[in-house]
Amino acid sequence: MHSARNRRHSAFEGLIGFVNGLLPVNEVIGQALRKAVPVYPELAIRELVANALIHQNFSITGSGPMVEIFDDRMEITNPGLPLVDPARMLDSPPRSRNEALASLMRRMGICEERGSGVDKVVFQSEFYQLPAPAFKVEGDSTRSTLFTPRPLTKMDPADRVRAVYLHACLRYVQRESMTNSSLRQRFGIDPKNSATASRLIKEALRDGSVRLDDPMAPPKLRRYVPAWA
Repeated sequence: MHSARNRRHSAFEGLIGFVNGLLPVNEVIGQALRKAVPVYPELAIRELVANALIHQNFSITGSGPMVEIFDDRMEITNPGLPLVDPARMLDSPPRSRNEALASLMRRMGICEERGSGVDKVVFQSEFYQLPAPAFKVEGDSTRSTLFTPRPLTKMDPADRVRAVYLHACLRYVQRESMTNSSLRQRFGIDPKNSATASRLIKEALRDGSVRLDDPMAPPKLRRYVPAWA
């Protein structure tokens, strides 16, 4: 039993290593050395690949989990509709289509504890100031997408609103609220450019994905939460 478990763990590590070997890297020049830095956080890749394996619908024949790598993004797709609204994957109580498989992968240290995986993916994307990941239904499959680095000026409105929304969600599950300051930190916006963060918040307010936590609060003390909070 122990040997079989170790083989499964080694197979998963081999899969992640193979995927990482195909991904582009950025060269960062330090004080004396030039080093290659992965474009995507490995922890985010591990979580999304593990989720695709755990949540695949085995009753759908002729299909299986798939990882696709493009110049500007990587997509991880699994057969089967999500068990929760894709917009609520970060905060919804955990549900697993294949709990026995999920439990085994948690015991082997392959994936995070119940319900924390998407939190980690969003956090990693914010930490490395990447565009927000996207979670969508495509036909009878579920697709998660990670994007390569892109400056704020190159993001379209949908990218910006999704990033603001997921930032508000992440703050909310951490028992905090989104503020102009937290959003500036998320995007790496200089404090003197607070008006830029204000414009991003207004976009998300118009979209209806976030709302004011206290509509009576003065402008400098305004805090924001997901619309569903």
